[in-house]
Amino acid sequence: MLYTSYSDRNILTRTGRWIPDGTPDCAESFTILSLTDTLMQFDRQLEVLSDNLKKVIEDGGTPVLMRFFLSDPANQTEALRESIVYDCPVSVIGQAPLNGTKIAAMVWCRQSAAICRVGDRMHKVTGRGIDEYWFTGGLSDSEGSYNQTVTLLDELSSGLESQGLTLRDHCMRTWLFVQNIDVNYKGVVDGRNTVFDRHGLTPDTHFIASTGIEGLTSDCRNKVMLDAVAVKGPGILVKYLHGDSHLNRTSEYSVRFERGTMVEYPDRRHVYISGTASIDNKGQILFEKDIVNQTNRMIENVGVLLEEAGCGFAQVGAMTVYLRDIADYAAVKKIFDISFPDCPRIIVQAPVCRPGWLVEMECIAIY
Repeated sequence: MLYTSYSDRNILTRTGRWIPDGTPDCAESFTILSLTDTLMQFDRQLEVLSDNLKKVIEDGGTPVLMRFFLSDPANQTEALRESIVYDCPVSVIGQAPLNGTKIAAMVWCRQSAAICRVGDRMHKVTGRGIDEYWFTGGLSDSEGSYNQTVTLLDELSSGLESQGLTLRDHCMRTWLFVQNIDVNYKGVVDGRNTVFDRHGLTPDTHFIASTGIEGLTSDCRNKVMLDAVAVKGPGILVKYLHGDSHLNRTSEYSVRFERGTMVEYPDRRHVYISGTASIDNKGQILFEKDIVNQTNRMIENVGVLLEEAGCGFAQVGAMTVYLRDIADYAAVKKIFDISFPDCPRIIVQAPVCRPGWLVEMECIAIY
């Protein structure tokens, strides 16, 4: 991964670019755009981000995924959607950037890719003989987090089936953003288990890599938002990552997701590391109330999963770090600045699904 960065007094742009065998027209890149001037009003921050986003796409190619992190989605989402007009997979989530600004973005770009819309919330990304299907911004007006989770996963499944795919065989990664996770996460877990039972996703088969984390939308009635990606094409192999020396199987505490998934294509590998916290191989929280040691153990756990996939942190294109308590930001930022000075990353406020976990991270690697 080739890391580059650009900064001025208003924005810091970090990019990780993967170029296979020196072939630029097959490159992929991840970019994190972080505003730096905390005194700017939201409209001005949005203008600066939008201008720099155009430059990122001009350089990186087709945007495969855009995810925007907002400090106040109820008041900011409409202006964002009016300003950022791209017919590509877009995810907008209320997770405040912890550097004190109001908006940040993660953009995954790919050269030699084509995008078309195949549903209200689904885009098809085609390139290198492979089809990716991105389902983004899934929302439901059903009552409660259980019903919303079931409705959204059913909608995802139906959309995939309309394209000749299945939830069980082709979905590689999901993100479940949950309003008031301490209250609503159980409904998400139970709803996912209900749907997975119907589709044969059991401890005896496999699950789907996932992050379940707090996140808000512009409408307080939305308890859950769903993003997902599925893949289809010849020569694809999938390996599910467990990290048994450091982590337990999620099914041991009635939760169903894979710790990570490596998707091997004929010409590259994508590694999706699920939301990972400070945990041991018995499912116990390590270093309760100790943000520094929890962060170090979390990074160690992610390293074990990457190693199982055949790569390491040098192949990571982007990281997202979630904190429960904004007072822990300085300590966690220091660790990441020292350990990963160049890797694109964003630290946001988003409580993890168990109160004792103070920090969680996810990442995507390419090699």
